Amino acid sequence: MSKDLFETAAAAERLPLAARMRPRSLDEYIGQEHIVGKGRLLRRAIQADRLSSVIFFGPPGTGKTTLAQVIANHTKSNFLSLNAVLAGVQQIRDAIASAEQYKKLYGKPTILFVDEVHRWNRAQQDALLPWVENGTVIFIGATTENPFFEVNKALVSRSRVFQLKALTDADLYRTAERCLRDTERGYGKWKVSFTDGALEHLIETAAGDARSLLNALELAVETSVEHWPPPAGTEITIDMQAAEESIQQKAVLYDKDGDYHYDIISAFIKSIRGSDPDAALYWLARMVRAGESPHFIFRRMLISACEDIGLADPHALTVVTSAAAAFDRIGLPEGRYHLTHAALYLATCPKSNSALGFFDALKAVEKEQTEVPNHLKDANRDGESLGHGEGYLYPHAYRDHWIAQQYLPDELIGRVFYTPGYTGYEEKIRNDVLAKRETQLAAIYEAAEGNKDSFTVEDWQARTEGSSAEILEQIRDTLMGLANLSADDRVLIYRADGGLLLWPSTRITLNGCTAGIFEHQEALQSALRYAETFEFLNRPITAVLPSSNRYMETSSNMVPAGSMVNAEKKGCELFPDLAFDAVLSYNPAAAADDFSAFFSHIAQEHTAGTRIIFAFPLPQQGLRLSALLPPDDAAEQSVNRFTAAETAFFSDSKNKRIAWTERTVAELAEKAGYCVQLLKKIDYQEKRLITQAELNRWFSAESEYGTAIRSAFAADEAELEKIIRQLEQRRRKPAAYTRTIVYMSVSREIV
Repeated sequence: MSKDLFETAAAAERLPLAARMRPRSLDEYIGQEHIVGKGRLLRRAIQADRLSSVIFFGPPGTGKTTLAQVIANHTKSNFLSLNAVLAGVQQIRDAIASAEQYKKLYGKPTILFVDEVHRWNRAQQDALLPWVENGTVIFIGATTENPFFEVNKALVSRSRVFQLKALTDADLYRTAERCLRDTERGYGKWKVSFTDGALEHLIETAAGDARSLLNALELAVETSVEHWPPPAGTEITIDMQAAEESIQQKAVLYDKDGDYHYDIISAFIKSIRGSDPDAALYWLARMVRAGESPHFIFRRMLISACEDIGLADPHALTVVTSAAAAFDRIGLPEGRYHLTHAALYLATCPKSNSALGFFDALKAVEKEQTEVPNHLKDANRDGESLGHGEGYLYPHAYRDHWIAQQYLPDELIGRVFYTPGYTGYEEKIRNDVLAKRETQLAAIYEAAEGNKDSFTVEDWQARTEGSSAEILEQIRDTLMGLANLSADDRVLIYRADGGLLLWPSTRITLNGCTAGIFEHQEALQSALRYAETFEFLNRPITAVLPSSNRYMETSSNMVPAGSMVNAEKKGCELFPDLAFDAVLSYNPAAAADDFSAFFSHIAQEHTAGTRIIFAFPLPQQGLRLSALLPPDDAAEQSVNRFTAAETAFFSDSKNKRIAWTERTVAELAEKAGYCVQLLKKIDYQEKRLITQAELNRWFSAESEYGTAIRSAFAADEAELEKIIRQLEQRRRKPAAYTRTIVYMSVSREIV
């Protein structure tokens, strides 16, 4: 096999103009300065005849095959060429055999040029690998497709890829000028001229494709005279009509399966994503003009409606779906209105990519093997035997069809996969979504407080007082209203574990800061995960108290605003570099004595003028199990005894965890040097379900409540067991009770 791809000069006149005008040397080569310009690597390799395996990748008419011809003209090595469309297995074997023979005789490799290499299947491409690896063959491939997708990876890894770009208008003008001057291969023998705009039309319509330009020139010149070729020196004028007839459609830079097909649809979608309707219409027109399938375009717009617009405009998907359905009924050419309608709607409506949160959830699924929370399991199959579904709260039974309860597995509590944006529909729902999420986190945390293995009255109180999301929302809104925070405030949230006050404050204090004191490390970790949904500089600063003593003086490590850290520095002040404008807390203490520690602790964190506002439930108010017992004459004596025992427990003045009121708290505050103002006292009506586990803990020997009740029934434990069974039967129905919340403000002058 010889250089049969490139015909001898004697037969050149019979070739098409594009073939005749192929550059013969690097000096004649036009364009691609980024790879063959003076001093460039490829130019130096060709001139030195030290070429390694290469792949030329670019649109049609940019000079890939021409560059191979230039290499053939420069090299002293054996040069073979194949066209992947025409060459079969036998031609490949013959080329390899010729290369082997040449290396045995001369000790030099053979340069094998394969045009349209992407047309070869994997097996054909694999057949070259051994010969490329052992140096028998230097491979040169040419392809209009992306080689990283269409060419064998092993072959690509052994080759240097050079990307050729569409020629510029200046390059095409030089190409036309050379053709019109060349007397041997072009039209230099004749006086070819163009009317105004005719040559420019050919260049513009060729769109970077030299082959298309030369083919159009050939058609325009040779059809503008009656007989071809005319005598030398004949004047030939190409007018606009001839130019338009010679190249009626702009060259398409991609076919429907090619890399440029995906480049232009990519440009179209990115223009939509970037809210540029002008660019979106341009790329849409490019595709329609090229004959792209409208169904393919609609398919990509349907994806964009959810990926790029999403819930910023939930109607976007409906609009594109309707436009696609209308197009199916109308067809082309009028169907272009529906393509345009959908494209303009997507390009001009608000954007959100919050749906990508699904892929974060997918990653979490791949990493985590978690159990479905028991209350979410199917109660229809194993409800009675295994307790599946127990404790599930039916949202439709509550106001606004929502109730805060845990839906994520325990290991993922606090993980956020969806964050509403600030535009369009998501702007309307953002505050509601965040408020529900934060209330839910607070309610889950409060519920967890009551599920400890070692159950105390404090835990029971936290569980009963904090289980209702609706009440928590009202408490949060009341506290935030009383605080009246501004964007410049510096706010401390005491006992921030549930995040009830932490996150609303963080969203308000954009120019100031919010700091949170956490009781438990687990709650801090949950907050750390949720804080990632905020801008870094807007994230709260945090400190965590030692688990051994919730109110003891503890450590802190002051850090720049916006950080979430576990404080470790010893000292009285948790945040020594901050002077807070407000201190807020809900339920800062579980017992009267703990309020003294609370007042002492916050004294280190505020200055004169600091607003200190907190709220707490009165322990003597709340759920009473005796209220759940049905009237029963036969058991009236036992019920009365149970009610009396429960009342005695909650009114026992010696029980410092229960026998205190707002007056007690006020006296402790005054003793600590504060001026006290009772802001509000509100009764909240609440309903909640009681679980079997809670009943077991309440009546256990480790529970103060259980010990007191069992003491009252020490002489007749059987009667108590009957009451417990009655409570077990009644626990599946919501229990109603009143929760009293006191809102208080304290202040003092700091000398």
